[in-house]
Amino acid sequence: MMAALMALNALAIDIMLPGLKEIGASLGVQSENEHQFIITAYVLGFGVAQLAYGPLADRFGRKTPLLVGLVIYFIGAVFCVFVPSFTLMLAVRFFQGLGAAATRVISVAVVRDLYGGRKMAEIMSLIMMVFMIIPVIAPSIGQAIMLAGEWHLVFGFLALAAFCNFFWVMFRLPETQHPEDRVELTPKAITHSFGVVLSNRIALFYTLGTTFMMSCIFGFVNSAQQVYVDVFDLGTLFPIAFAGIGIVMAASSLANSRIVGKVGMRRLSHGALIGFVATTGVWLAIDLVVPGTMPFWVFYALFMLAWFQFGWIGPNFNALAMEPLGHVAGAASSILGFASTAGSALLGAAIGFSFNGTTTPMIAGFFIFATLALVCTLIAEKGRLFQPQNPEV
Repeated sequence: MMAALMALNALAIDIMLPGLKEIGASLGVQSENEHQFIITAYVLGFGVAQLAYGPLADRFGRKTPLLVGLVIYFIGAVFCVFVPSFTLMLAVRFFQGLGAAATRVISVAVVRDLYGGRKMAEIMSLIMMVFMIIPVIAPSIGQAIMLAGEWHLVFGFLALAAFCNFFWVMFRLPETQHPEDRVELTPKAITHSFGVVLSNRIALFYTLGTTFMMSCIFGFVNSAQQVYVDVFDLGTLFPIAFAGIGIVMAASSLANSRIVGKVGMRRLSHGALIGFVATTGVWLAIDLVVPGTMPFWVFYALFMLAWFQFGWIGPNFNALAMEPLGHVAGAASSILGFASTAGSALLGAAIGFSFNGTTTPMIAGFFIFATLALVCTLIAEKGRLFQPQNPEV
């Protein structure tokens, strides 16, 4: 259920990638780079609203705010079907993102209510595995819908997905918050909860590290259609190439869930992050040295290697950030979600908007943000990587 809820977010982004040009053309957009704003507007709403859902979930429990968020998501998807202009489309997509934020914040809070330590990392890896299957199939679903009809039907599909999740949650999700963890919804109580999160060095810097790594994801999503279609001329093979990266990440998340209990979150994520920095550094060097565009098979092989390592970073960084904050899981999930979506959406948009007809901006963005994530990890761990602080992490 948690995976399905979080997948609503990925679905709302990836299902429309094959149709961005058609949506933009239908709504009178001239610049191809502006098509990306359909994604960016949604992700900004998704990120900003997470700051509100955490305190609400800590005060009213997990279930009611989640149901409210699903209703907002549904309404936003329905409105997108009828928007007459690009400006209104961006406003409605932002509104839809406000509802989707509940699925991200409350899903993580529910997992933290029930699990901790390596067990939480294991569960988050399984959720991420299912979550990553959506980018694999979503562009193909979007392509199929547009072959059968037009882009408006894509948003109808999103409304149907929200409708089904709403009734699943209503009838099958119990309340997971412990009564003693209820927090009053007052400015003082909210400020205290956020202060607890922001004053914890490990939570804060793993959150920042997660933000920089997620920026790579959003940078890729924003640039994928242009890189695959305009640079490498893949045409209708774009959804297949896009799906391949998602399959690699899903496989990596599955592997993480199987071995994190024995190896530990820190050893896995720190080693993978160093590997990601090294891989993207080599990738960038090849991109700058090779005349013209590097062969697609070289580009894609390095892409897959880097993204397999990402699957060992994301779930473990999330668990490490949440681990010390179980008593304020809602607020912690809010800040983690806000930073890793709104912040990374803006950074990722910078990668996408800097597209210049080559692969260089995207690859350079991956390397720079991964290096910054490594700096944040070193600060979180006081310069000592790979060292479990207790047997559970």
